[in-house]
Amino acid sequence: MHLKPILFDFFYGQDTLFSELLNSGQFEKGETDIRRFPDGESYVRVLSQCKQRKVIILANLHHPDDKFLPLLFLFQALRDQDVKHITLISPYLPYMRQDKRFHDGECVTSAQFASLLSPAIDKIITIDPHLHRYSSLSEIYSVDNLVLKADNTIAEWIKQNIKKPLIIGPDSESEQWAAATAEFIDCPYLVLSKERLGDREVKISTPHAGDLTDHTPVLVDDIISTGRTMIETAKVLNAEGFRPPVCIGVHAVFSERDYNALRNSAVDRIITCNTIPHHSNGIDIAKLLLREAITN
Repeated sequence: MHLKPILFDFFYGQDTLFSELLNSGQFEKGETDIRRFPDGESYVRVLSQCKQRKVIILANLHHPDDKFLPLLFLFQALRDQDVKHITLISPYLPYMRQDKRFHDGECVTSAQFASLLSPAIDKIITIDPHLHRYSSLSEIYSVDNLVLKADNTIAEWIKQNIKKPLIIGPDSESEQWAAATAEFIDCPYLVLSKERLGDREVKISTPHAGDLTDHTPVLVDDIISTGRTMIETAKVLNAEGFRPPVCIGVHAVFSERDYNALRNSAVDRIITCNTIPHHSNGIDIAKLLLREAITN
């Protein structure tokens, strides 16, 4: 008898993404009791019977410091049940941006986080991790891994929702997004240059593109955190004669303050993928996970 994998919800709170995966009929719902004692320590219990079963944990690891220890406890509780295989689906993989030692004494947290997580699982699946100085996730993760890309999913949304788009990457790091998205839609794209002057201050410059001002600018990036890059880009585009841009990010990492600052700037709207639950979510990656992750 073929048994379905057991799907656990870790800090998604029965979010739409978890519900969509569960409603696909490919999984059995896992039950846990995860809470905190009054002293702040974590209590973790697996309520489902998982002996010799494949388990999948869909984990919302945004703000990971409050979640990581309970997650490790959950892995161990599953191992104690003698599970067959543990797959962690972390659509947003944290601690990827500190990928080198910029100053003496710094911890390279991306590598350290990977070294803590890898031994606890059998496989990790994620979407568009911030692979800036790493050529692949395997450079720091010693466990089987699958990296999915949201570019076609984003491009399909743009194609269906925006007339005459112009894809704009706000900096050289985002060129991969801009080029891939534009190619899928068959529309033009621009990549701007960015100079970061501080954590919340950037300087943006753009090539003159007056012949494209009849297009709708679409800013695409993997992570929106402070939103300053997009705010400054919108100002530059406005000065060039463009209409307010649509801002699209894979991961909604921003705080509510930063989100409101971006929303109240010279942009049309903000759309993110539901890798992190947020009210800006408008692009669903459930089908991407079902099509690519679950079949691999």
